[in-house]
Amino acid sequence: MENNKIAVGLDIGTTKIVAMIGRENEYGKLEVLGIGKAKSLGVKRGVVNNITQTIQSIQQAVDEAESVSGRKIENVVVGIAGQHIRSLHHSDYITREKAEEVIDANDIENLVNQVHKLVMLPGEEIIHVLPQEFKVDSQPDIKEPIGMYGGRLEANFHVVVGQVSSIRNVGRCIKSAGLNLSDITLEPLASASAVLSQEEKEAGVALIDIGGGTTDLAIFKDGIIRHTAVIPFGGNVITEDIKEGCSIIEKQAELLKIKFGSAWPGENKETEIVSIPGLRGREPKEITLKNLSKIIHARVQEIIEHVYLEIKNYGHETQKGKLIAGIVLTGGGAQLKHLRQLVEYITGMDVRIGYPNEHLAGDSDKALSSPAFATAVGLLMEGLKKEESEVAAEEAPEVFVETTIEEEKEAIEEAQEEKELPAKEKSKSIFEKFTKRFTEGFKEFLDNAE
Repeated sequence: MENNKIAVGLDIGTTKIVAMIGRENEYGKLEVLGIGKAKSLGVKRGVVNNITQTIQSIQQAVDEAESVSGRKIENVVVGIAGQHIRSLHHSDYITREKAEEVIDANDIENLVNQVHKLVMLPGEEIIHVLPQEFKVDSQPDIKEPIGMYGGRLEANFHVVVGQVSSIRNVGRCIKSAGLNLSDITLEPLASASAVLSQEEKEAGVALIDIGGGTTDLAIFKDGIIRHTAVIPFGGNVITEDIKEGCSIIEKQAELLKIKFGSAWPGENKETEIVSIPGLRGREPKEITLKNLSKIIHARVQEIIEHVYLEIKNYGHETQKGKLIAGIVLTGGGAQLKHLRQLVEYITGMDVRIGYPNEHLAGDSDKALSSPAFATAVGLLMEGLKKEESEVAAEEAPEVFVETTIEEEKEAIEEAQEEKELPAKEKSKSIFEKFTKRFTEGFKEFLDNAE
């Protein structure tokens, strides 16, 4: 039976814009029907700085994906990142008027709405409010409080904040490219869906997504997102350093980095030399690979030290916050030779490269399993998940409950079911509710901005 549910992930990056169209096959794996890539000209460090060029790049990537797949693209799931994103931790509580009734989704929503009223810096907007652990009366460390009795409901929240203008610009580009925004998600969360296992999220893991303009960090522990950060350095800064250090043009610097670059200078001998053609009849330039790797090493070390500082600030060095699964590197920058060894050396943590191939169908193009497509694959997965939940919601029968006794019974049964759910499903439920709620609020915000 062919699955007709199709979704599109649109990754608006600093170096490239990727449109990926796909569906789920009968084995629950991603079948990519078409992919379109375009050079990203209007984005700098994850932020749109030229609307016209960004619209053109989006249209180019979408057109290519459409011609390859033979399908029309209308709705897209978009990732949001950039140097304007920051996160904070916040605790809040509500006192319930009817403590004799069980806690339901409305109580959690009231608590989340209270957090949304936090006063931010001028021009900033809360874009994600993600509940972590709950506390009911004096009982701490509750993952899912629905169905429990209690008068005071308290929770720790991971709050993601971004600049209103930057978020609005992304929405404007998508609308002007003739597309509908069906969902929006934080890019580190999309990459995490594509390359991390549930076991890693439970044990504690730091995902480092090295893109062209930014390096995104997402830390998970006990299956919950604990910390996110965006460092405004990426692969482009390394290319810029090679360009300056070797006095060559950007195109040549990028090729040198990809073909001969290494993050470990000890690997290259002084005698290893590469010749670069000169400009307009000038003499060719000779560059030693040792010098090249020294330039790369210095900048990569700086980026990794920035990230490691964030990991330490989260509390990795404490017993409770220890990240047992270590670090997972992904993104285009993760393909740099000997990067894994350097990150292990700097942080002293276990490191692996994250490939999104685990979720892809067996006959997928090999190029798609590159770390550079991790975010696009993650966005496509989010899109298919959304399609599935919408279909399930449409098919679900409407139930009208009249008496409070029945309500109470239902809540207790739900709580019982929650207990039986595997840990993976349980941690998803609340998180997904609020991701959906955020999307609806964001769309309303964009419409009002017109």
